[in-house]
Amino acid sequence: MNGIIININPIALSIGGLDLRWYGIFVALAVIAAGFITHFEAKRRSFNVDISTLLMVVLLAGMLGARLFHVVDNWSFYATQPEMIWHISQGGLAIWGGLLGGGIAVVVFARWQRLPLLKLLDVMVPGVIVGLIIGRLACVVNGDTVGSITNLPWAFIYTNPGAMIRPELFGQPVHPYAVYEMLWNGLGLALILWLRHRPLRDGSLFLAFVVIYAAGRFLLTFIRVENEVFLGLQQAQLIALGMIAFAAVLAIVLRHIRQGGTTPGDQNDSLDRLASETKLVR
Repeated sequence: MNGIIININPIALSIGGLDLRWYGIFVALAVIAAGFITHFEAKRRSFNVDISTLLMVVLLAGMLGARLFHVVDNWSFYATQPEMIWHISQGGLAIWGGLLGGGIAVVVFARWQRLPLLKLLDVMVPGVIVGLIIGRLACVVNGDTVGSITNLPWAFIYTNPGAMIRPELFGQPVHPYAVYEMLWNGLGLALILWLRHRPLRDGSLFLAFVVIYAAGRFLLTFIRVENEVFLGLQQAQLIALGMIAFAAVLAIVLRHIRQGGTTPGDQNDSLDRLASETKLVR
């Protein structure tokens, strides 16, 4: 059987009955890295923002959104075991929910602090991508985000009893979906770093990120083993298409505003109104 054996205990350390899991470690590292990168990006752009408060608000909203999205998506399980809803130490954070919750928090934070929303979103993009890359390392260890069975030599074979892989895939060579997404996001980061030195309008980096990330999720999800929801597409793919449509509509709206000679401040006010009316894509 070809493949790379993954026999890592998801529990990194146990102290007095308290388990420290690799999942939590990598999520924490992802948050720290995103915060530092956002701080340096804001400094590079001479953009005055309270990074610590921003990070706290976005982190709390992102974690809440990620967990609620996961719980709703797996309600048949949590309806019978409601005490497990807030047990996140073993995983169970949906990235789409985290991005939605964090995105709403950024809009609220920008209005609260009277900051230009488009510039703030652009400042945050590099850090968010790095955070997504590091966060997927948690999925590599856990085995909770894999693809279908394959005979490719770089397939992952999970053999640790603590792995959170689906029972029918345990011990089988599967596509390392998390690694594929990390590589895709790495390419996306390279493109964003190149674009940020170009003379672009405010909000362009954010729109580019949304399209790049959503396109990757749409394409890579074809190798996932999940339930098909509509027209042979999985839930993550439908959300990805929705995000691409959202980015396209937002780009058209911003272009219309700019062609009308609106000032930068008015552009951000218009985006705020658009976000509040659409709830950032239901």
